[in-house]
Amino acid sequence: MIILRNLTLRRAAKVLLDNVSVTLNPGEKVGLVGRNGAGKSSLFALLNGSLHEDAGEFSVPAQWRLAQVAQHMPETDESATDFVLGGDTGLMALRTALAQAELADDGMQIAQAHADLADAGEHDAVPRAQALILGLGFRVHELHQPVNSFSGGWRMRLQLARALMCPSDLLLLDEPTNHLDLDALVWLEAWLQRYAGTLLVISHDREFLDAVTTVTLHIENQKLTRYGGNYSAFELLRSQQLELQQSAFARQQEKIAHLQKFIDRFKAKASKAKQAQSRVKALERMERVAPILAEAEFTFEFKEPANLPNPMLAITDAAFGYQAADGGADKVILRGVNRSVLAGQRIGILGANGQGKSTLVKTIAREIPSLGGDLTEGKGLHIGYFAQQELDVLSPDSNPLEHMIRLARDVGPAAREQELRNFLGSFNFTGDMVGQAVGTMSGGEKARLVLAMIVWQRPNLLLLDEPTNHLDLATREALSVALNEFEGTVLLVSHDRALLRAVCDEFWLVGGGRVGPFDGDLDDYQRYLLDEAKRLREAARAEHAPAPAVAAPAAPAAAPQQQRKADAAARQQVAARTKPLKRELGDTEARMGRLQAEKDALEQRLATPLSPAEIADAGKRLKQVLADLEAAEERWLALSGEIEAMETAG
Repeated sequence: MIILRNLTLRRAAKVLLDNVSVTLNPGEKVGLVGRNGAGKSSLFALLNGSLHEDAGEFSVPAQWRLAQVAQHMPETDESATDFVLGGDTGLMALRTALAQAELADDGMQIAQAHADLADAGEHDAVPRAQALILGLGFRVHELHQPVNSFSGGWRMRLQLARALMCPSDLLLLDEPTNHLDLDALVWLEAWLQRYAGTLLVISHDREFLDAVTTVTLHIENQKLTRYGGNYSAFELLRSQQLELQQSAFARQQEKIAHLQKFIDRFKAKASKAKQAQSRVKALERMERVAPILAEAEFTFEFKEPANLPNPMLAITDAAFGYQAADGGADKVILRGVNRSVLAGQRIGILGANGQGKSTLVKTIAREIPSLGGDLTEGKGLHIGYFAQQELDVLSPDSNPLEHMIRLARDVGPAAREQELRNFLGSFNFTGDMVGQAVGTMSGGEKARLVLAMIVWQRPNLLLLDEPTNHLDLATREALSVALNEFEGTVLLVSHDRALLRAVCDEFWLVGGGRVGPFDGDLDDYQRYLLDEAKRLREAARAEHAPAPAVAAPAAPAAAPQQQRKADAAARQQVAARTKPLKRELGDTEARMGRLQAEKDALEQRLATPLSPAEIADAGKRLKQVLADLEAAEERWLALSGEIEAMETAG
């Protein structure tokens, strides 16, 4: 088990945890929650050994194997499968040991290496790695593509798969859902529910935490508190505790006031001095109940739109995609789109990654042109756009104040610098932060700046593409409240199901090159995703199955009797040509059977007590048998291909 006893943890001079104690049992699935900067990542650093306690005791079983997601972007030409397979470091070490034993022609070590590899799951390692990759949203044809060919978000998915591939007793996941869409998220939840080890996860996705965790650790005011249950249970228990604490504090304040009143009235009277002194001592001995120190919750609201055109937008027979840069053919992703957007609608846009959700939003936001059809905007349409990549709308070298000055000058409304500073302060950009370069800010701070810029513009149509990726739970809640109070129209792309449920009352589905209504709720959509993922995998496998050889162009039709004679002659010719190949194929099959039987016998023999000399001899023979069997299998495949090609062509 993991034990923290009277532990203090610092980052530089800042105390993150002060004299905390908690125990985590083997197999528990723990959600670690708290405000940004509270110390969640530092606690992970303590668990993985990169940070050490400043006081107290900390212990993790020495034999436990640790797995976690590397935070750097992988740069390698390895295939996706090989990269993920490398996450099983134990298996890789055993493969290296086998190669060294074969190089040294050490039969005993070869036999031992084969036995160790069998125990480590070598026989199904590649299928296990590929199942992880496919589960996280990749297609079958991408399994052997180099890692460097994928975009940043997809490479981080491969890092996640690599961590899941590693056999572990303790798994640390820091915001694992940030680069996932809903289909991959649903798959990851199911995988983690089956995970047998101890799991600690940092996440700002409440539905993900509810689905995966059974214990919640809360960091607040340098304290670490354990709650039994998932995030929803934690919220309920904590609210009850806060209510009890506030009630106890109020009662104690009444008692203190009563005692102090008695002391003040009678301390000067000799007849009551003794009683007054006893009250003074009672006050001194009293263990004070702390008041609830309400944290400064982040709240904001969207300004009332100046007007609400209806319809706001009409899309007629439109095609969306990307124009070719070199004069070639445009890349059309969505076609035949016919939708209308009305005032006051709350629309959630659903669909797997790569299907065109962001393309749709970017086109409506005027970031890219449509490739066909008509987009008719209502008179007075004013769009507020939150891009999935914040730096698409931010300049990394500029600070928040400079962004707001440009926005007020170019878009309006005009404002004095102090007014802009005050406005930024309402989004927690205070003091020196208004002059800090955006490129040095955290993802959450960038997201808050984009929200501030949208609010300032007073839009009547909000286009939000994954706005919660870097927001903590409190800020997500503030966004949810603000969107529900917004009087305009919302189009929302998000993998945060709690936000979608709270904000949206209808859904569009983007997929298969089309955009249409989705008749159902998010639970229906999750079921649809699982069915669709299964269909796509089956279609991809069928697409990449070996194609039959292409037949030669057909000759002009002959008369029926002549055709039958020609067909018979052709069959005889094919039979004559394939006869020796089929004979060799039969011989090869028989040889494979004998080699397989010998392999099984050698492996059984190596599993029994033998002398060192016998082990060495059996190991060398097993190596030779495996090589002969592999050669026979390759010859069988080649012969089968030749025969099939001849018979198809004939």
